[in-house]
Parts: sequence; C-alpha cells; structure tokens
Amino acid sequence: MKKYNIVMLITLMSTLLSFSVETWAQEHVHPDAQFAEADIIGQKANGFKGIWYMNQPSNDEYAYKYSGGMATYPANHRPFAIYAPQVQKTFFCFGGSDDENSTLYHNVSYYDHKRKKLANPTIVLDKKTTDAHDNPVISLDDKGYIWIFSTSHGTSRPSYISKSRKPYQIDQFEPIQATEMVDGEAKPFTNFSYFQVYHVTGKGFIALFTKYNNKGHRVIGFNTSADGRSWGQWQVLAHIEDGHYQVSAERNGKIGVAFDYHPKGKGLNYRTNLYYLETSDFGKTWTTASGNPVSLPLEEKQNAALVHDYSHPRLNSYLLDIDLNEQGKPFILTITSKGYEAGPKNAPRNWTLSTFDGQQWTANIVTQSDSNYDMGSIYLNDEDITIIGPTVDGPQAYNPGGEIAIWRSTDIGKSWTMVKQVTEHSEMNHSYVRKPRNAQPDFYAIWADGNARKPSISHLYYLDKNETVYQMPRVFNKKLVKASSINKAP
Repeated sequence: MKKYNIVMLITLMSTLLSFSVETWAQEHVHPDAQFAEADIIGQKANGFKGIWYMNQPSNDEYAYKYSGGMATYPANHRPFAIYAPQVQKTFFCFGGSDDENSTLYHNVSYYDHKRKKLANPTIVLDKKTTDAHDNPVISLDDKGYIWIFSTSHGTSRPSYISKSRKPYQIDQFEPIQATEMVDGEAKPFTNFSYFQVYHVTGKGFIALFTKYNNKGHRVIGFNTSADGRSWGQWQVLAHIEDGHYQVSAERNGKIGVAFDYHPKGKGLNYRTNLYYLETSDFGKTWTTASGNPVSLPLEEKQNAALVHDYSHPRLNSYLLDIDLNEQGKPFILTITSKGYEAGPKNAPRNWTLSTFDGQQWTANIVTQSDSNYDMGSIYLNDEDITIIGPTVDGPQAYNPGGEIAIWRSTDIGKSWTMVKQVTEHSEMNHSYVRKPRNAQPDFYAIWADGNARKPSISHLYYLDKNETVYQMPRVFNKKLVKASSINKAP
C-alpha cells in the first residue's frame, strides 16, 4: 500500500473515532467539565492547507451525511474575510491543518490588493481537534486590530479570543482573557458556538452565537462588548422546542438574523421553518422585518418572526446566507429538501431566496443542487442580485459541494440565469463559498475543495469579479505569494 493511502486510512480511523467521542461528549458531558486546551502557536503556516472534515457516517455509497474540504465551514460562522480600505487588504481566516489532517489550525492571512498577492498565513493556535465546527471567525476594530474568535462545537472544548499585537498586521497575536456577565458576576467568556461577530463603529462588538443547555439544545442569542474584553449578559433570542441554527448580517448598524428550529423529539437532523428578526439599536430592541416589536425570547413556533412554515409539508430547511440591502431590507438564502440523508431520494433541493419588500415576504427558487450542505453567498447591487455557489454537480455527486456557478437576477430575485460556471472537470468538490465583508472585485469570494467521500487534501481558492478562479498554494515560505488561476477570464 502506498504511503499516501496509509496516511489517509489512519486519518479516516482517527476522524471516525473523533466523531464518536465528540458526539458523545456534546450529549453527555457536564457544561463545567474541563478538557485539553488549545496550543498557542504563533508561527507561519508556509502554505494554505485546508481542514478536511466529515460528519455522521452513512454506511452507503455517499459515505457520510456531509464531508469534504471545510476550511470555510459552517454557514453559521461569519465573517471569514473583511476588506480594510485603510491598507487595501482583505484579511481572512480559515480552518487549516497539516499534511496528515491531524489537527485544526486557526490560520489568518490577507490578500494585498496593491501587490495582488497573498500573505503567508499565521497559525494563531492549534485547536486540538479535527472538528471543523471549531473554525475561527474574524473581525476588525476601529483602530485596525485584527480579532480572531476561536469557536467550539458544544461544551466539550474551550473557546478563545485573540487580538493582533499591531493594527493591520498578522504576525503576532495576544490571547484575550475575556469575561461575560452571568447573573451579575463577571465570569470567563470561554465557550461559544456558531459565532457571528460584527464591529459597529463607535459602539463595539455585537456577536450572535449559540450556547448549549443541559439537554443539548442549541439556544441562540447575542451579546455586546465595547472593547472585546468585557462582555455583557448573554440574551436569548429564541428557544423554541429543541433549539435552532441562525445566520446573520450587518449593514449600517442594523443586524438581521434568520433562524430555523428543531421540532421537539424529532432529532437534530430535522430542522424546519424560517424566522427573521432585526435590531437597529445594538440589540436593545428587536423587531420583525415590518418593524413590529417582539418580546424575547421567542418560545412558540407560531410567532411574529415566522417567514415561512415548512413544517406542514415536512420539509427540512437549511440556512445558507443572509444579506441586507442599502435600505436595510433582508434577503435570505436557504435550501429545502425532503430529508437529511445524502442521495437522490430527498430531492428536489431547492435554493430559495426569501425577500421582504416592506410589506410582505416572497420566496423564489433560484436553482436546484444535489446536497443539503451545498452553500453559497448573496451579492446585492440594487435590483441586481448575484448568488455564487456549488450548484453544478461535482465529481462526488450528492455529496456537499460541486462545481462553482454564478447566478444572476435583474428583477429582485423573481427570475434567475446561470451566467457562468467558473470551475469544471474538478477532481474534488468545491464547497462553502463565502463573501468577504465589503468584498472587492479582485478578492470576491473564498472557498475550499476536498474529496467528499474519503479523506483528502484540501486546497483554498478565491474568485475575482471577472470570474477568474485562483488556487492558493499549499506550500511556500515567502512573505507574499501570487496565486495561480485555474480558469481564464472572458
């Protein structure tokens, strides 16, 4: 057997064991239990190596419920990239690994728009897991300091906050000993899942994230901090039956959040419905899209925030992306399907864009793809809307990802046209296309690839607005490097 195959077999066995142990831990471990802490690394990665991850072996030809290159996973983590006009750089983080995919590194890099080059990533820390649910997210404060929020999947591992030692520089980070208020007392802020963070000028950070209760429910809420170190009291947005996933967006100080719910006793693989709330005053008050105030937390499945009820046809609803236009109106991208298992039996998997026109919600189908865990991003430009994602079948059909395509609507989402397929003849599926905040034309989207049916290496990519795809080099030791295009611009 070749050495590479032996390494892949060891990685698969390790990943399977990791899945079993981590799943048990999330369901049975007391929230106050302590586990091995991450290692602070602070050295150069010398290349872009993405994490490969799988969840729930399916014992069929599709191998897993979902799997593949997960450097920019999941949809509920955001942002992964932010453009800083002061230095003309897009800073980004991702879930990295080593050649054996033996651990999860929290890596940070940037794209230099002047030089058209990528920076050698810094490994901020080793998360001591291969679970891509622990992937980091990034933020920039008013002074240009870079913040990395290192999430956890449930309560089985600690979470971390790191801050660059100098503005707009990625070479050195310091750990932040943050606190949150719990029943009037400041306690260590060391556990958060599915983190989504936004820095609002003059106010500070507002973060939407999940906490797991003692029943294993995913309870969604938010917290705020003026300085990233001292956080207030976590406030629950919703806890309906067995919990939620959420995705959020920020524009001009307004926060919009979309979420689903897990019906009681149906298991976490069934998530349905679509809800929406927003705040324009840094979380002091929350309203529906039409501006009607709501009392928190929401605890009933029929409530004022309900956008679409998918439970009667018993459809699963998967959250992909959300954005707000200049007027603050929400656009929410989801996939609906008949069930959680991979394969054709749960088709059609409809990419659906839900929009609010000021009076009512409408839902229009963009296209269909072959996996519940395909994920793309929304780009808004007045009446023109673009969606970029893996909507074309890839080499591992019915597994997450595929070939990346660009879809466009010129009538506010009513009708759609695929304007270009930007990857083709790939060896592995491309997945989890993410839009940088304040995305610039020459660094317009970022994602990773990976074999979706067996452990593999994973490359990272970025796309420019001219529809050219660049593969980030897996190995180099320079300070800056130029990526190679894998297709040609028109």
